[in-house]
Amino acid sequence: MKVIMPFNRKMKIAVTCSSNMNRSMEAHAFLSKKGFNVQSFGTGDKVKLPGPAPDRPNCYEFGVTYEEIYQDLLAKDKALYTQNGLLHMLDRNRRIKARPERFQACQDKFDVVITCEERVYDQVIECFETRIPDETTPVHVVNIDIQDNHEEATIGAFLICELVTLMSDSEDLDNDVDELLQDFETKNRRTVLHCVLFY
Repeated sequence: MKVIMPFNRKMKIAVTCSSNMNRSMEAHAFLSKKGFNVQSFGTGDKVKLPGPAPDRPNCYEFGVTYEEIYQDLLAKDKALYTQNGLLHMLDRNRRIKARPERFQACQDKFDVVITCEERVYDQVIECFETRIPDETTPVHVVNIDIQDNHEEATIGAFLICELVTLMSDSEDLDNDVDELLQDFETKNRRTVLHCVLFY
């Protein structure tokens, strides 16, 4: 008889947004506090943050540290970036990990990958499709649309935590996942995208 162990807090989770700045980091912080094994990522080509005008964003390469970005914005316009919350956000980020990471460059394997917008979900799927699976380890990729602002990121972190808790409490996630996601969608009135991919 096969004994199926519940995932509980040992489940490996990745939370992914575009720049690994706001939504994924808010969820990373929240899930870490709850004892989950979590990492966070971005899927964009560059790390983009709002600038002095909509057509003048601040762009950085993945690999630059949160500290360096913090110091750069501080030097450019302390008042603006304090007022719009970017310095506060970067201060939180640098306490969690050193730098934004790109999902496509990560070799780690996860049980669940949560994305924060449909474009990021598509980029994660695309990333898996370019790799040749070396084993048949399944990964559940789930998208919850979260707007990229501080307030929505906070709400999103609660939603992601609720969903991850449901998934980690399941004794047979592969079997339970459809029903579990349906219940989550109904309760929170949020549409969820889901697929199973393989490493």
